[in-house]
Amino acid sequence: MSEIKEEVTGNEKSLNFLEEIIGESVSRGEKRVLTRFPPEPNGYLHIGHAKSICLNFGLAKKYGGATNLRFDDTNPVKEDVEYVDSIKEDVHWLGFDWAGEHYASDYFDQLYEWAEELIRKGKAYVDDQTQEEIRQGRGTVTVPGTPSPWRDRSVEENLDLFRRMRAGEFPDGAKVLRARIDMAHPNMLMRDPIMYRIIHTEHHRTGSKWCIYPMYDFAHGQSDSIEKITHSICTLEFDVHRPLYDWFIQELGIYPSHQYEFARLNLTYTMMSKRKLLQLVQNKIVMGWDDPRMPTICALRRKGYTPESVRAFAERVGVAKRDNVIDLSLLEFCVREDLNKVAERRMAVVNPLKVVITNYPEGKTEEVKCINNPENEEAGTRLVPFSREIYIERDDFMEEPPKKYYRLSPGKEVRLRYAYLIKCEEVIKNDEGEVVELRCTYDPMSGGGSSSDGRKVKGVIHWVSVPHAVKAELRLFDTLFTKENPDDVEEGKTFLDYLNPDSLVVRTGYLEPSLSGAKPGDKFQFERVGYFCMDKDSTPSSPVFNRTVGLKDSWAKMQAK
Repeated sequence: MSEIKEEVTGNEKSLNFLEEIIGESVSRGEKRVLTRFPPEPNGYLHIGHAKSICLNFGLAKKYGGATNLRFDDTNPVKEDVEYVDSIKEDVHWLGFDWAGEHYASDYFDQLYEWAEELIRKGKAYVDDQTQEEIRQGRGTVTVPGTPSPWRDRSVEENLDLFRRMRAGEFPDGAKVLRARIDMAHPNMLMRDPIMYRIIHTEHHRTGSKWCIYPMYDFAHGQSDSIEKITHSICTLEFDVHRPLYDWFIQELGIYPSHQYEFARLNLTYTMMSKRKLLQLVQNKIVMGWDDPRMPTICALRRKGYTPESVRAFAERVGVAKRDNVIDLSLLEFCVREDLNKVAERRMAVVNPLKVVITNYPEGKTEEVKCINNPENEEAGTRLVPFSREIYIERDDFMEEPPKKYYRLSPGKEVRLRYAYLIKCEEVIKNDEGEVVELRCTYDPMSGGGSSSDGRKVKGVIHWVSVPHAVKAELRLFDTLFTKENPDDVEEGKTFLDYLNPDSLVVRTGYLEPSLSGAKPGDKFQFERVGYFCMDKDSTPSSPVFNRTVGLKDSWAKMQAK
């Protein structure tokens, strides 16, 4: 479980380390707080990004500041407007709005001018080496790097070559611009890092204006500086980039934005790599970026998660200074807790078993009053039809039950939710010996929770009237991977070897008729089954529901002991 940095003391919470940093700067009179969320538009945002969004926007809001949304669009090969639009939708869905919408490409002209400035100061040079030669020349942690044979070019030659790079005279990979720092620096990233590379590809915003593009490390800090970001909050893997972030700002003498790092989110049974998630989509292992088994924000939305539950999860995870792994059950707890308060209850049978109530009048239909949400009186009630033939869950019947089994079995009684007591009198089987139907009797005086002689039963099960039932496709999702850490692969295997063959089970279920009016995105608690959300694949004649999360099952827990 996570390392929670906010501990409750009395009625107050102690501050996490980022709040302490911002609080101290505010107390010193630096009242302006401006953070930013800077995704690269090369894929869909996932739950890890959701934590970062909540943190950046939440901190700014707490201290009366604002947050910019800035797209780090410096690699036209991988980026697309589709991803830009999806990111904006996700941020809004989480409940946040940005002060300014910016793109690293907005600053390409300024970044280029700063690159020339560094060349004139002798702090940057054009290198003709290949990527492999540059990599080998960087040395190791214990061995200093080897200076490029082009490191000592004159300022005039470097300016000429860099301008010709911009003009498109050279093919991809022919040359790069590198910062001239220290090839023996203990931080490998400071060993003459690449600032610009040649990419002859259309950019989604600048078209063909540029054929050289800045690297992340050259664009990030300067973009922060241009926007006058006060607190540039990154995940922990960027802590080694901070000296380079500071070096560029110092050498250029520009606004001193500062970078702070926190631990990224790692979730059990979940893959966070955009590259690997893209592989799942491209290989059609999943239905798309919004497949409910994916960790993307759009997938969580489609599965039935609420923005409130995701924000609550981010709050519970807290802010840590070291990497940790969060149990997936915490995320499920948060959505279950929220949906319990807001989702209306409905009755639905996932694995149907037909029951005929033999002493109930044929052709009769009555309506029973059902509570929409016991957690919210204002949700009111609804009427649900009841008839002689009903469906119950197959799991709610056992022919030879063990002790403490309080559901239906031969000769035993249970209460039908909101309706009558029924008693199993006969079990009908097919030629293979499978139970296909139960014949029961009911107590006509047991409606509304009472019985004719005051007897009580412990078992209460849900049901759906057969002639009124709405047939639906029910998608039951489980984790996409069987391994707690799918990145931790054994020798000779890949993460694909740990795919869960039962991550999606499709059932044909039967729903109470009020669900025929549901719309995609509507969320319900199917009583005693779980929380479900109507899927976008639904049609008026063929509704589809996704299981968001299951309910706590006391019987299953007892069986597991």
